[in-house]
Amino acid sequence: MLVLMAIRMPVGLAMLVVGAGGYAWLAGPLALMNLVKTTPYYLFSNYTLSVIPLFILMGAFAERSGMSRALFSAANMLVGHFRGGIAMATIVASTLFGAICGSSVATTATMSRAALPAFKEYGYADRLATGTCAVGGTLGILIPPSVILVIYAISTEQNIAKLFMAAMIPGLMAAAFYLVTIRLLVARDPTLGPAADPVGTKAKLEAIAAVWPVLLIAAAVVGGIYGGIFTPTEGASVGAAGTLLVGIVRRTLGWKEIRESLIQTAGTSGMIFLILLGAEFFNGFLGLSQLPTAAAEWIAGLGLPAYGVLAVLLLFYILLGAVMDEMAMILLTLPVFFPIVSALDFGLTGEETAIWFGILVLVVVGIGLTAPPVGLNVFVVSALARDVPITRIYRGALPFLATDVVRLSVLVLFPGLSLALVRLLS
Repeated sequence: MLVLMAIRMPVGLAMLVVGAGGYAWLAGPLALMNLVKTTPYYLFSNYTLSVIPLFILMGAFAERSGMSRALFSAANMLVGHFRGGIAMATIVASTLFGAICGSSVATTATMSRAALPAFKEYGYADRLATGTCAVGGTLGILIPPSVILVIYAISTEQNIAKLFMAAMIPGLMAAAFYLVTIRLLVARDPTLGPAADPVGTKAKLEAIAAVWPVLLIAAAVVGGIYGGIFTPTEGASVGAAGTLLVGIVRRTLGWKEIRESLIQTAGTSGMIFLILLGAEFFNGFLGLSQLPTAAAEWIAGLGLPAYGVLAVLLLFYILLGAVMDEMAMILLTLPVFFPIVSALDFGLTGEETAIWFGILVLVVVGIGLTAPPVGLNVFVVSALARDVPITRIYRGALPFLATDVVRLSVLVLFPGLSLALVRLLS
């Protein structure tokens, strides 16, 4: 399968080919035909899956209606006059945009388009500017709603709303850690991020007034899901309809932009669904081969403590995430890793362990999105900042990656940080 991926076969197709071939080898061609006959229908008729295109559509409407630029403008007017203020504004705007997007790549691309001209205008060091854009994009999956968390919930049969609750505090921690990192960097070297020109109170109020619909939509979606007013799928539909309505009322979404949003949603959803289908066949092959059971027994036989096993798995995720697509990585490893973690004793219930592990996986996926040699967010920023060598972007992201490791360690040692909202609101 890795060889097929290396020769540029799409990830979903590589998983499908190897999974189907392995299933036929172990169970016979007729068993594979029965699987082909039933699996795609039962997989894609799953009502829960409809949340994925709805969240993608909400992010596409928000991107094309200029909400990302409005968020960055408002944040920049509030904090841009501090040293490193534009970088801080990028983190704040990425956090808010992540609450209506759910995609790391989309957040990285949209916020980079909005922020990079401002960085250049005020003479920011290119490594700080591009590094901030790259790590800020990871907030698109850390702040609920998150497409990656939806995939995890479906794969492990967990409650999506509870996973969204669990992700809120770690996501806000990530934003806070990034802001502190920027502050420390510019305190050490003020030339990295000069202060922008201050703006008057009237301009600040006008900028804030321009983003209240975005904040209202985010509050309605996340708050409605947390409060049990509607399901995640219903929340996604409310968010998509809300962003569409705001764009139409403000005349920033015309027929062209709506059509482009629908096409983007269809393409992205199709790619995700193909990966899900490939993973379903590959997981069937793994189940027949008894690999997950054998791996769990082997790990248990090592005699490592529960946290030792968890540390090994997370390290493996970080290494794998640096060279592999995050969604494929999760779908490939969960059939093996999830039974291992579920069998360990962390002093939590089975559901709490599953939710906590999901948040840890989300964090290491975020690290993989910016870590060399293949950090996807870095490549997105590099495509938009063509005059900046990619090695310099990686260099700019390294201080943030160091804080990511610290944050991951804190979340491992204190599971209650991830489970606090779940326990409070459930």
